[in-house]
Amino acid sequence: MKVEIFSDVVCPWCYIGHTRFARAAERFRARGGTLEITMRPFQLNPDAPAEGEPLLDALARKFGPNAAQMTGRVTEAAAGDGLELRFDHAVSANTFEAHRLVELATRQGRGEEMAELLFRAHFTDGLNVGDPEVLAKLAAEAGVRDTGEGADEVREQLSRAAALGISGVPLFLFEGQFAVSGAQPEETFDAAIAEVVERIGQTPLTLLAAPADGCDDGSCAV
Repeated sequence: MKVEIFSDVVCPWCYIGHTRFARAAERFRARGGTLEITMRPFQLNPDAPAEGEPLLDALARKFGPNAAQMTGRVTEAAAGDGLELRFDHAVSANTFEAHRLVELATRQGRGEEMAELLFRAHFTDGLNVGDPEVLAKLAAEAGVRDTGEGADEVREQLSRAAALGISGVPLFLFEGQFAVSGAQPEETFDAAIAEVVERIGQTPLTLLAAPADGCDDGSCAV
C-alpha cells in the first residue's frame, strides 16, 4: 500500500499526525502488511524569510497579543502523544529547503526519519529549519547525502497538491485515491488502512474520515 503524507515541518498538527500515523503503520507492518510512505511538501507560508524570526512574534503579528495563549490546546495534544512543543523558542522560517532535503532523503530511503528530525528541530530544539547550516547538520544526523538536487521535484509536488485541492495539512493520501485529513486518532488511521485494503481499485478521491485538526491558509487550529 502506498501512502503519501502532505505536510509542512512547521505545522504542529502535522507533527502530531505524523507521530500517530507512524504508530498505526508500525502495527500494520507488524501484522505482515506492506506500507510505502512518501513525504510530500506543503508550505503554510511560502513567503516566510529563510533567516527566520521568533515564532511567537510571527503569530502575534497574525493573531494579535493572545497568540501565545492560543498555542495551549495544540501543546497539550502533543504532550499526550509524547511530543514537546516549545513555541516559546521556535523559529518561523521558510521551509522550501527543508522540503528539498526531505525529497532527497526519500530518494535515499530516509524520508520519514528526515521529516521527524525536522519536526523535532523546529518544535523542540528551537532551530531555524531554513538555515543551510542547520539543515546540513540534520542531514548528517539522518545519514542523508545532500546532492543539491530536489528543488524541481518539490515545486512539482507543491503544484500537484494545489491541483488536488489540498488546502490544509496534514493530509494522508492512500493509493492516490483515498484521503484522511488532519491529525486523526490512531484508531482512525488503523481503520483507514484496513478500509483501503478492502477498497483498492476504486477511482474517486474519497475522504475516509471527517477532517480533524490541521493547518491551512498559513494558520493552525490551535
